[in-house]
Amino acid sequence: MIGLDPDLIDFSAPAYSAYPGLDAAKVRAGLEADAARLRELGYAPEICLVDFGQTAESVVRELLRRKLFDAVMIGAGVRLIVENTALFEKLINIVHVHAPQAKFCFNTRPTDTAEAVQRWFLPRAR
Repeated sequence: MIGLDPDLIDFSAPAYSAYPGLDAAKVRAGLEADAARLRELGYAPEICLVDFGQTAESVVRELLRRKLFDAVMIGAGVRLIVENTALFEKLINIVHVHAPQAKFCFNTRPTDTAEAVQRWFLPRAR
């Protein structure tokens, strides 16, 4: 689960106007709840929060070097905000190189990642 560190997002910026009422605490709570739901379903999620720059690339690259992932979800805050398109492209290409076996799955909000994963993978038996 790759996404922008919500503490670095200016939710009052025009780019985020489509998400009224969203703030860092709500995003974090949604991500944690989604990760917990994925664990309940038998998956082993990892949340990887990044910044807007070069550090994001190295953080994701290092995570993908440490572990083999079946799926990678890049959050809507990266994918759907026009100003983040270059970052999205960089992250997609890093995943493509360092985790070519991984399926991409995309959520539409911080609380529907499990549904995105389940489009590609059935829940795992515990």
